[in-house]
Amino acid sequence: MLNKQVADLRKDYRLASLDESEVAESPVQQFEKWWQDAINSQLEEPNTMTLATSTPDGRPSARIVLLKSFDQDGFMFFTNYESRKGREMAANPHVSLLFFWQELERQVRIDGVVSKTSAAVSDAYYDSRPMGSRIGAIASPQSQVIPHRSFLEAQVSMLAEKYVLDAPARPEHWGGYIVKPALVEFWQGRSNRLHDRIQYTLTETGSWKIERLAP
Repeated sequence: MLNKQVADLRKDYRLASLDESEVAESPVQQFEKWWQDAINSQLEEPNTMTLATSTPDGRPSARIVLLKSFDQDGFMFFTNYESRKGREMAANPHVSLLFFWQELERQVRIDGVVSKTSAAVSDAYYDSRPMGSRIGAIASPQSQVIPHRSFLEAQVSMLAEKYVLDAPARPEHWGGYIVKPALVEFWQGRSNRLHDRIQYTLTETGSWKIERLAP
């Protein structure tokens, strides 16, 4: 049964438009332009993105992670290798990222293949984190069932005492991933749901094919 209270929620998008003649030659260059718009607009945590993974037999799952870097090589984030997403990425490296910048009426969808960053990159980022976050990465058996909250708090307390003088080294089960894009779509909200959708597809020659999609 249709819930009218939910179904009647709607907003008409009118802030901007997006045309093929305006976009950059590569999706990373175009992302950089939109990223700067998000930064200049002082959006709260513009690096928030949905990461979708799936099992080899196609069962999907999604969660929010934080973008930590991007360049021509791809889009980088960090997490627990033994978490559900880590296990799924090890079994099936095809993933999707989604940014939604509501205030700008924009989405960016990135499909690609994920791989681990080098140990040096993971070490450098881990060492830059606040001490509480570093201890948390060691203390939490991410995605595993635990008996209660106090179990986690006890682990954190024990590790905080252990590392009161010396900073911990990065645990082997925690580190970075980079998503190398194969398809990137830029979505700009438009009036009457006639949105602008510009898609970049990586060709066999390494160039990017730019096309408009119907909304």
